[in-house]
Amino acid sequence: MILDKTGNTTTITQEKFTVIELIKKLEALYPKFKNDNIIVVLTALEIKTTDIVEFLQISNIHKNINHSFVIVSDKVNLDEIPDELIVAPTQQEAFDIIEMEEMERDLGL
Repeated sequence: MILDKTGNTTTITQEKFTVIELIKKLEALYPKFKNDNIIVVLTALEIKTTDIVEFLQISNIHKNINHSFVIVSDKVNLDEIPDELIVAPTQQEAFDIIEMEEMERDLGL
């Protein structure tokens, strides 16, 4: 797991382990980056839609404290992802989504 902080956004890149192992690590390290927007990059892993759904709980917790949580993967069908999860095909698109969500929060939307 590689952590990279840019401004108020922490990017977590997973290159080896399984999604379940990553989620356990995220939960353990969550206090370290709970005040940041989070991007989870899964492009190096072979994943399925069911793997993405495993992030639902931590994503909902993070959104409830007014921060963005975006998963980056180009290997899943976006139409099969629950509406509560945000998945972007590239890291740049993830940053763009966070920027838009921050503007919406600033405007009180």
